[in-house]
Amino acid sequence: MKAKGRLLTMLVVFIAGIILSVQVIGTEVNTDVDIVMANRVLKTVESHWEQIEQGDYSGITQQFVVLDQSGNVRYQTADGLSMTINDAIRNRDSILDVMVEGTPAGKLIIHDDYDQKMQRNKEQLVTVILITFTVLTVLCVLYIIFLNRAVITPFKKLQSFALNVARGNLDIPLNMDKNNPFGAFTESFDMMREELAAARQSEYEANRSKKELVASLSHDVKTPVASIKAVSELMLLRANDEKVIKQLNMIYSKAEQINLLVTDMFHATLEELKELKVNVTEEYSGVLKGIIANVNYDDQITCDPIPDCIILTDVTRLQQVFDNILSNSYKYAGTAVKISSFITPTHLQIEIMDYGNGVSRDELPLLFNKFYRGNNIAGQTGAGLGLFISNYLMQSMQGDIECHNRDDGFTVALRIKLV
Repeated sequence: MKAKGRLLTMLVVFIAGIILSVQVIGTEVNTDVDIVMANRVLKTVESHWEQIEQGDYSGITQQFVVLDQSGNVRYQTADGLSMTINDAIRNRDSILDVMVEGTPAGKLIIHDDYDQKMQRNKEQLVTVILITFTVLTVLCVLYIIFLNRAVITPFKKLQSFALNVARGNLDIPLNMDKNNPFGAFTESFDMMREELAAARQSEYEANRSKKELVASLSHDVKTPVASIKAVSELMLLRANDEKVIKQLNMIYSKAEQINLLVTDMFHATLEELKELKVNVTEEYSGVLKGIIANVNYDDQITCDPIPDCIILTDVTRLQQVFDNILSNSYKYAGTAVKISSFITPTHLQIEIMDYGNGVSRDELPLLFNKFYRGNNIAGQTGAGLGLFISNYLMQSMQGDIECHNRDDGFTVALRIKLV
């Protein structure tokens, strides 16, 4: 309503200015001569024709010129007046005949200030226009201020509010001003914020329930794993054959590894891998022998001597990395695996080489993407998380992982940080 009132006021002022301007323009300039004064001047001139200057012209405000019959100037009251009949006609002056004893003696030209009247009309028109546009300018400035407060400022608040929503700051309300023309609009946005906040809370509760479910399942999985470990220990006490003892040790080691991995399920899910904790410590490179031995199924792995050095690693996480890589080798290559190692200025590099067909060049940059599986997965189960997890764990241990094709197979290189 205020906006409509301001617009109506501006319209009224504009129309009033136009009307006044039209009236000033349409005002006719009064060119009528004061008849009484003109007759007085004429009588005085006629009575003093021989010596016009001796006539009594007091109280006469109009300027005049007296011409004789020949057109010569007999008398004039001021300079710059019409001196001929033609000039008088052109300047719209009044022309009267001077009669002396009933005989025409000359002409009386009474000056008309037409130009001055026109100038006064122009000045009035300019004044009206200036006043009109000054008032309109002031009203426009006031209206702009009103628009800034009533429209632009609320929209800026909406912009800031939208930015907070985009950043996930759903606890900051959108304040509503009284008499704001966008009040309902603003209220709808704030209701949207509340709904989004409620939805996020529901999502949080759902994730919390999911974690609780994972924790519950993990607890249930630990029971059979503990049984496997107990049976393995019992069989180790009774076994005499070296091959059986090795296999039982591997069963026990894997059961322990499963137990550790299940423990992680209390803290993270597959969608929240960055919650996996990595505890980096200084270790002797000899731990790699045990890690490799734990995944050496059917003696398919041959390992060159590992250089003696001190490395920064989490043994449990590094075992998980080797398991993922060698599991892929067994699954997709199905060949023997050779492991070699060497020391660089900053890292111990481990190269795990199989002799399969490798992967296509286009797939190499994608292997470490989450849930990505290559074109050679036919008939093989998997979630596409092994190399993704391995890459995350290696980077968390200040190391790195990369892979490349060889002419005779495929290589995965691990770089483990040196102390």
